[in-house]
Amino acid sequence: MTYQQILTDLKNKRYQPIYFLHGSEPYFIDLISDFIEKNVLNEGEKAFNQTILYGKEIDHLAVVDAARRYPMMSSHQVIIIKEAQEMKTLKNLESYFLKPLQTTILVICHKHKRFNTNSKFGKLVKGKSVFFDSKKLWDNQVPDWIRDYLRSKSLKITSQGANLMAEYLGTDLSKITNELEKLIINLPKGTEITNAHIEEYVGISREYNIFELQKAIGAKDIAKVNRIVNYFISNPKKNPLVLVVGTLFNYFSKIYMFHFLKNASEQEIMSSMKLRSSYVLKEYRVTLRNYSFLKTTEVLNILKEFDLKSKGVDFNNVGKPDGALLKEMTWRILH
Repeated sequence: MTYQQILTDLKNKRYQPIYFLHGSEPYFIDLISDFIEKNVLNEGEKAFNQTILYGKEIDHLAVVDAARRYPMMSSHQVIIIKEAQEMKTLKNLESYFLKPLQTTILVICHKHKRFNTNSKFGKLVKGKSVFFDSKKLWDNQVPDWIRDYLRSKSLKITSQGANLMAEYLGTDLSKITNELEKLIINLPKGTEITNAHIEEYVGISREYNIFELQKAIGAKDIAKVNRIVNYFISNPKKNPLVLVVGTLFNYFSKIYMFHFLKNASEQEIMSSMKLRSSYVLKEYRVTLRNYSFLKTTEVLNILKEFDLKSKGVDFNNVGKPDGALLKEMTWRILH
């Protein structure tokens, strides 16, 4: 089931005895478990019928003991196990999965990694619970997710604005929603969010951001690169060197891949590189023309070197300001 289907059933009070939520994206797991925690029982029922447990602190016996109790003055009781990936005897819940109590809603939150469904217990879990696999979004899925999220809050966003936020914030949905809430709080319903709104309320500059920097480096626009680098040096908290290096490494990793795909069809290239639009592909073609395969390999090695320097691993650069490292790195990439 998708998280939307699960939430729809919950809103319609169609409850199941066991929910097993697992996967690498904690956002959707939190979304479902938080809804159950806040909405299944009213405030009066929660005092006697809602229990929050933590995987590191409990074993299967404590869970079974709690789950076998009957609710008091309520149709259901709710038990939520948070951080279930830390529970050492999780697989020993097999007997409860075989015969769960229908008046108990047991929610197991197994975060940050997928649960092994190939084991005997894994197959049982999959067949005897509402089994939800919370997957991280691909980079090219994030702009659409941002648009859908804002649409649910009665706001719109330009394609350029959605792309800017997706590129700057990455695929961490908790981080993205925190930044989107700044826009939701400050803008009236029906507003179409533009880059100007994003710069004002989120703090992502339209002209001086990491993605304008990578575009300028790709085009070998030295004057623009220098302007952006100087802006970054003046605003180090907004543009930490570690983030800049990581983003550029991801960018040039795709250019490296592109060298092997340059004779493929546009559709195949976009699918393999997980690009969201042909407009982005045009930018990549410019970079491909400016950086040979050998130069691309050299750039990746430069970025690996400065990743270590930015983290203080290179003892020859201890005490060297991040701004100086950024200038040196971009100069070496461009020349």
